[in-house]
Parts: sequence; structure tokens; C-alpha cells
Amino acid sequence: MDYRPLGRTGVKVSQLCLGAMMFGAAGNPDHDDTVQIVHRALDAGINFIDTADAYSAGESEQIVGKALAGGRRQNVVLAAKFGMALDKDPNHRGGSRRWITEAVEGSLRRLQTDWIDLYQVHNPDPNTDIDETLGALSDLVRAGKIRSFGASKIPASQIVEAQWTAERRGHVRFRAEQPPYSLLVRSIEYDVLPTCLRHGLGVLTYSPLAGGWLSGKYRKGQDVTGPTSAARARRSPGVYDSTNPANAAKLDAAVALGALAHEADLTLIQMAVAFTTCHPAVTSAIIGPRTMDHLETYLAADGVDLPSDLLDRIDQIVPPGVTINVADNMWNFGTPALSAECRRR
Repeated sequence: MDYRPLGRTGVKVSQLCLGAMMFGAAGNPDHDDTVQIVHRALDAGINFIDTADAYSAGESEQIVGKALAGGRRQNVVLAAKFGMALDKDPNHRGGSRRWITEAVEGSLRRLQTDWIDLYQVHNPDPNTDIDETLGALSDLVRAGKIRSFGASKIPASQIVEAQWTAERRGHVRFRAEQPPYSLLVRSIEYDVLPTCLRHGLGVLTYSPLAGGWLSGKYRKGQDVTGPTSAARARRSPGVYDSTNPANAAKLDAAVALGALAHEADLTLIQMAVAFTTCHPAVTSAIIGPRTMDHLETYLAADGVDLPSDLLDRIDQIVPPGVTINVADNMWNFGTPALSAECRRR
């Protein structure tokens, strides 16, 4: 397992990060099984785990806490996220000081730990001044409850704004960004990744299989099945609709990439994961297994190095900076700026 600097924090993390989104009711509700998945990942050399209070309403954090009990916590770099709505209370979400100071206590309790290594804003909060969010997070660093903090799914302009605000207002600055990145969703190559490099931010990319499109299980004329796919389809109707021309183009690209991987004597999953970790701005790729078999499939990508000629052929299928279906940008980044009403008078 390769270990890389998490931005300029001085901390080294594995190039694969164990994502815990599938732990709990939304994925695998068997606590004993998911604890074993965590232990297997740690035994394989992964020292980086990412979870969030919104994953299965806190159940994911509880499982991670169980898995790290008994002495394993000390050797793990633990990342958690806050900001997504947890219930109907309008103040139990977002990036306000009021919610941050309450949310961190809940995460610490569920994770059975005294500190979180990387605490991240789960979604951009347009209703809260960035100065408010940075100030509250900086106080948590000084209190020792978190070691550093970052954000997820924010555009390059907001990364720069946050860095400027931290410098001018005397706050601790963002140390990491967590964006979506895959062979089919490459828009962050335009500006987000170069901006993170310039400002020394670690980058934890998620969804290297593009929500399952690169798992190799989707074929033309076949219905999408499985608990994860069904749940995603319920949250975003039409996300797997093959009659949508943009989705049909994604499927065509996935088939072509699968053939390319086969030619290189790799599985599509191996090539997809290795593709994300080979970018110089990427610190770690988050893998999100639901089962032990899923984890083993992901681990097979460890140590895979994609040669330049293979990367060039990938670029011919999906050019750099291109996201084939623009709806994936809207789904992943949640920015209203891409909606039709914001683009048209």
C-alpha cells in the first residue's frame, strides 16, 4: 500500500481510503460483518477511514467506532463529515457554528473517540458565511476535538475564497477537499484539482466506479438491479435510465473502457480505481464496499500502475475534464448554478 501526504498536514494516509457509506441500514445492516470489513481493510494496509453523521443516520459512525475499539484507533486517520440534514429540525444541518458545535459531539460519541483527524463540510452551505464556518471549525482544532478540517464538493472559486478568508480573518484553513472523480466524471480536472495542488490541499476522491457504471455489471438492454443501485435510483429518478441519451453515452464509454481494461489484462474496477489515484493532485481514492467480496475487488487495484499509453487511450474515450452526463455534476456537486433557471433569464 502506498502512503501519501494529506496535503500539507504532515500526516501520511493510504492511497485507498475505506469509505463507510454502505455501513448500516442504507447498505449492509450486519454490524459484525461490517466490522470485519474494517478489520480486513486495516490488515491490508489501509490506515484511512471516511464516514459521516448522515450515513444511515449515524449508524455508520457507530459501526466504525466499534471496529476501532480495543486499540486500533491510534493507527487510523479518521475522517468524518457534517452538514447534511439529519432530521426535520432546520438547524440540524449546514455550516453554522450552532450546528457544528453540536454535530461534532454526536460524531465523537458515536465513533467512541476523543478526536477526529479530518472533519469535513459535507455539502456547500450557501446560507452560511464561510467566516462563520471557518471560525467554528478553527475553535474545534484549538480545543483538540479535531486535528484539521476540509470540505466536500465545493468548486474551485469557493476553495480560493475559503483560503483568502482564513488568511484575512486569522482562521485555520481548509486542508482537504472531497470531490467525485472517475473515468466518467472528470470535470474536476479543469480547475478543482489544479487549485487544490496550488493551495496544498489533500484530495479524497469518491465514487471511483461512477455510482456503479464502472462495475462491469451494467449492459445494454438490461435493467439495473441490486440494493445500492435501487437506493440511488430512488434518490435521483432517472439516474440509470438507459433511454436517456447521456446515460446511453455513459454506457457506451463504460463498455469501451471495459474492453480497454481487458486488453491491458486488468478488470474494469482495477483500471477505474487506479486511474483516480494516478493523478498527481489526488491523495487517496475512497472505496465504499458493502460486502467483503466488494472490498477484495477494490483491494485488487492496490499496486496497479497505469502506463502513459493506456492513459492516452483512456483520454480518447473520455477526454480530460469531461463529464459525459452533465447531470452527474449537478447530482454530485449540488450546485444551483447549473440549474436551468439560474442559467437563463
